[in-house]
Amino acid sequence: MANLIEVLLPDIGDFHNVEVIEILVSPGDRVERDSSLITLESDKASLEIPSPQAGEVGEIKVRLGDKVNVGDLVLTLKVEPETPGEAAEPAEDAALEAARAPGEKARQRPPVMPTPADMAGIARGRNAHASPAVRRFARELGVDLNRAAATGPKGRVLKEDVQTFVKQALKGERPALTAGAFALPALPEVDFSKYGKVEFVPLSRIKKLSGAHLHRCWLNLPHVTQFGEADITELEAFRLGLRGEAEQSGLKLTLMPFLMKACAAALKAMPEFNSSLAPDGESLVMKKYVHIGVAVDTPNGLVVPVIRDLDRKSLFELAAELKATSGRARDGKLSPADLQGGCFSISSLGGIGGTAFTPIVNAPEVAVLGVSRAETKPVWNGSEFRPRLMLPLSLSYDHRVIDGAQGARFVVLLASLLGDIRRLLL
Repeated sequence: MANLIEVLLPDIGDFHNVEVIEILVSPGDRVERDSSLITLESDKASLEIPSPQAGEVGEIKVRLGDKVNVGDLVLTLKVEPETPGEAAEPAEDAALEAARAPGEKARQRPPVMPTPADMAGIARGRNAHASPAVRRFARELGVDLNRAAATGPKGRVLKEDVQTFVKQALKGERPALTAGAFALPALPEVDFSKYGKVEFVPLSRIKKLSGAHLHRCWLNLPHVTQFGEADITELEAFRLGLRGEAEQSGLKLTLMPFLMKACAAALKAMPEFNSSLAPDGESLVMKKYVHIGVAVDTPNGLVVPVIRDLDRKSLFELAAELKATSGRARDGKLSPADLQGGCFSISSLGGIGGTAFTPIVNAPEVAVLGVSRAETKPVWNGSEFRPRLMLPLSLSYDHRVIDGAQGARFVVLLASLLGDIRRLLL
């Protein structure tokens, strides 16, 4: 005789008033143990609540949009009493049998009951979005769900996706990787040794870390780059005039401190560039401080240490701090704190050359300035061409936060500040 049990919301970790966004079953449906019943969504993760036992769905006690907490009644379930030692479990899937080696006997799977720790893990979220049943199926086949293309609604990995992954692997194909609900086609592997002698050189640790970070930034941020030029003829004359005083202090006064001061003033004037997009994507975190990261070329790769409170420091103070920080960077002695807290970044390639480039925004910042080599050019002043020292500027920004008009205005403002350094006093 069937028993009627109540299915309560299990412990889902430190979450409260979580919204019901999907009801995956209907009254009368037959469900197996670990079959998904409902989907909840918090501000940090979505999670599916599995059935504790096999049975027939009775009355559903929640509705779409309801806010639920641990212990709330989800639905009733008609279950058959189990004989001692017997556990209800789904039938062996045909695809699982096909994936086994020929002649391998079916394995006895132990019953899986969700525990509070399990549910807390689900609540914290995983990279792949899949039901508990699909997760178990993938574990049995040894499939990493993060590598399976997700074709289900809202980027969910389905059992069919796991099967497709296994078929591709058995055929020697490299399955596509996923980014959310969008499948990214894998690049073909090439045996370069067929064409000549090769050597494998491992990437430096810095390049491995920065490469993964830049890849995330490029994939997640809609980049736009605005180009411009600044007339730094007078600024360069002023810098050269200060060179002797700087040398007496043991400093080399380069263009960078001037760039940092000008950027700090521009960030103050246009605070959207000194912000970060909140995790919910619906508000901006406006920063009341000005910390700027400066890209430093080291033997092991590019690093971006952060110089803090630029708006409160003089040119000579910035030159001294930049010298000390760059030295630690090249010696590999930067601390994690040296690389954190930036509001904006500057990448100068002027010492190397080039005319323009498209720097990648260092998320969660929303903009980065690229600077190329200054060049003397004939510039029309309204009556004649005059030789002027022009500095190429390349501003990349997150288009979710900064629109094209703002990007253009920032470049114009920055060029104006660099063109007349006295404007920094206004």
